[in-house]
Amino acid sequence: EARMSSISKELLNDIQKDTVDFEPNFDGSLTEPALLPAAFPNLLVNGSTGIAVGMATNMPPHNLGEVADAVNYLIDHPDVDIKKLSQIVKGPDFPTGGIICGREGIKSAYNTGRGKLTVRAKANIERQKGSKDSIIITEIPYQVNKTNLITAIAGLVQSKKIDGITDLRDESDKDGIRIVIELRRDVEPQIVLNHLFKHTQMETTFGIINLALVNNSPKVLNLKELIYHFVNHRRVVIRRRTQFDLDKALRRAHILEGLRIALKFINEIIKTIRESKSTQVAKVALMKKFELSEMQSQAILEMQLQRLTALERDKIESEYQALLKDIENYRAILASEEKIYGIIKDEMSEIKKKYADERRTEIAAKAEEIEVEDLIAEEDMAITISNAGYIKRLAVSNYRRQKRGGKGISSMTTREEDFVKQLFVASSKDYLLIFSNKGTVRWLKVYEIPVASRTAKGKNIVNLLSFTKDEHISSIVAVKEFTEDFSLVMATAKGNVKKTKLSAFSNPRKGGIVGITLEKGDELIGTSISTGKNEILLATKFGKSLRFSEKQIRDMGRSAKGVRGINLAKGDQVVSMIVFPPDVSKTGSTLLTVTAKGYAKRSDFDAYRIQSRGGKGIINVKVTDRNGHVVRAFPVMPEDEIMTLTKSGMMVRCPPQDIRQTGRSAQGVRLISLKDKDEVSSVAIVVAKEE
Repeated sequence: EARMSSISKELLNDIQKDTVDFEPNFDGSLTEPALLPAAFPNLLVNGSTGIAVGMATNMPPHNLGEVADAVNYLIDHPDVDIKKLSQIVKGPDFPTGGIICGREGIKSAYNTGRGKLTVRAKANIERQKGSKDSIIITEIPYQVNKTNLITAIAGLVQSKKIDGITDLRDESDKDGIRIVIELRRDVEPQIVLNHLFKHTQMETTFGIINLALVNNSPKVLNLKELIYHFVNHRRVVIRRRTQFDLDKALRRAHILEGLRIALKFINEIIKTIRESKSTQVAKVALMKKFELSEMQSQAILEMQLQRLTALERDKIESEYQALLKDIENYRAILASEEKIYGIIKDEMSEIKKKYADERRTEIAAKAEEIEVEDLIAEEDMAITISNAGYIKRLAVSNYRRQKRGGKGISSMTTREEDFVKQLFVASSKDYLLIFSNKGTVRWLKVYEIPVASRTAKGKNIVNLLSFTKDEHISSIVAVKEFTEDFSLVMATAKGNVKKTKLSAFSNPRKGGIVGITLEKGDELIGTSISTGKNEILLATKFGKSLRFSEKQIRDMGRSAKGVRGINLAKGDQVVSMIVFPPDVSKTGSTLLTVTAKGYAKRSDFDAYRIQSRGGKGIINVKVTDRNGHVVRAFPVMPEDEIMTLTKSGMMVRCPPQDIRQTGRSAQGVRLISLKDKDEVSSVAIVVAKEE
């Protein structure tokens, strides 16, 4: 037994009127309908799921009101295209609500009979007391069990796959679903929500297969075909129902005609019956004397005496006249396809009026696919690379600020033969263009670099990027998007410079692409983004520098060698390239130079006159045994902070104001106290943060 809803009777109405064929059941003991009369397209409205040998069907439910309108529209416009029907039936409508992301799956299913939907739970972010956020889930995807969903979320929290959830409650009641997820103050709620979509059934996929039996043959149907076959089914049902009603009315009218004759000749009828020896004789006598059929004669013999009253005679006459009108109507229906279609429309409109409700499932205009980047919080990261090729990232806020001359804190535990070689600071969502010393460039997202503790050595970069023998990273450029408005300026150790449009680097390859062609024994030492209106300063290992206009370098292709930037002395090499605007001094920026033995000095950019590209340059810093050769030179602002790394892995962080400004020929002041045989290996700028 099953308790059926009121609308279910619309599936069975008129089944007793020979509207559908009956066939033997599985053992031949009973008969059952081959299909139901169904006054509405149940396959579309309720959906269906089933698996057979070599085939399967998976049809989602739809809104009754929309489907009813589509049926009526198809009847009025037989040549309607699927695009128009799709505007009426907007998409599946699940009883649990939710959000269908994107229309492509719907479009495919309605045009071809197959499609894939992405269905999401409906969730809102609400601000609670104490500046805490909560995620409130009010609708879940179709066929998702609420209890299982809550259990899955709790499991992700316990396994620490999702961070930031402090409480999980089910506040659902008779009014609907309400799952409350409370968050910590310091987490981004949208990122937590994206994690839930990615890792739980808050986002599911519904694969549509509109497979149905058409004349006992399986066929995948598009939206128009589904509605057309239903209309054709209803046309047959209404025709068979009308024929059944007509036959019944004709039989009753025939009997009433006999009763009318009996009432007209009642005395003769009674006399004939009284003179007959038996019922059979009386039946034959009545048939012969009054030209009645056997059915009419039997009805007269079975007629009760009370029907001889005037009132009963009037009832018989009224019933007979009404039947004549019904017969006329039934014949008119059977003679007119237009009338049959009109009945289908009227009945569909009545069902819509009685049972239709508002759409529950929202359809988003565009699919919001969860990308890996959507799960990443944006923050400044310090990226360190060791000489042995180990790379890691750690939030900049994890490094404490120190005074100039401090001993620093360890940024990485290194082996004796390894040391920290490079420090780079970028946003977690930036593109990294990674240039190697051999002039090859590769792509990497900052968040793809593994997070490690301050003292951990990180992960070998060969596991993230493929490098050839003797190849290592020379510079990293952070890029948010590739555009024609910017160029990349490069410099080599032997003093060559080159400029190429940034857009030329927008198509990554697994093995990287050529960024610059190098001469034998030369290496790429620096790469910077520029607008084309800047100036360039090259600083050398032996303390020389050359400042010239970027306009002195023409744009070249990726594989070009470049042109002479500075004429170097024997044994000297370029260690830094700085790209800056002509009015850099007005911004408060100064040039910071750091040497191998832990000394540093700041100089005004105006102290470096503009020269022609290709010259020998002027003194930048006086290099002696006391301060050592130049490690790096770069511009700093008063609000900046400097991170300095040594080969042993020590780090110090201090503001540039702690380093006094001097002339070009000065040796500088002590920046970091070094242990024996230790040297500065890398220096970088970090935006100052409050501790």
